[in-house]
Amino acid sequence: MTTAIKFCGIARREDVRMAAELGASYVGAIFAESRRRVTPAEAADMWTAAGSMKKVGVFGAAPVEEILDAAAVSGLDVIQLHASPGDGTIDQLRAGFRGAIWSVIRIGEAGVVEIAGESAAADAILVDSFAESGLGGTGRAFDWEREASAIRRLTREQPLIVAGGLDPDNVGAAITALAPDVVDVSSGVESSPGVKDHDRMRAFARAVELANGR
Repeated sequence: MTTAIKFCGIARREDVRMAAELGASYVGAIFAESRRRVTPAEAADMWTAAGSMKKVGVFGAAPVEEILDAAAVSGLDVIQLHASPGDGTIDQLRAGFRGAIWSVIRIGEAGVVEIAGESAAADAILVDSFAESGLGGTGRAFDWEREASAIRRLTREQPLIVAGGLDPDNVGAAITALAPDVVDVSSGVESSPGVKDHDRMRAFARAVELANGR
């Protein structure tokens, strides 16, 4: 299996362009409260450089109508629910959105802390590190090997995206431990929040290629 790349927390068009040049499959923007937050209109503008990459919007516990409006304005291919707006959210979103919906499982020091949304109804599961300070972008990794069995039980046959503290130095180990469909990086390739370091982006992409046996 080949693991794909998602560069997330993108806030600049030049970083979108670099992600595309590196062959990433997904590019993500944060619409939840974050130092990397952008508006749907800003995302739509920077994503003119996205090429064939799938565009992902990251949401907190926003109302369904707000999520759907943001998806329409920014031209999303994927809605990523990083917090649970309530029961039935995924069914409600599907009524107005034709793309994929990802649910997030957050993992702390003692294991799974929070499951956002009805994970069984999601098109894919993203696992991320839990932190009290925010929904993601903490730069902290969880114990991939310790949690591997639990993650496989929770994801069943759904595609798996792994986030949380990934960087060029450790992404190969994460791929070896979890064999994810996608690895998701944000702070691990940044010089400051929302500003990607292109050398680190290149190094991350190369590390994934090596882990994929290329």
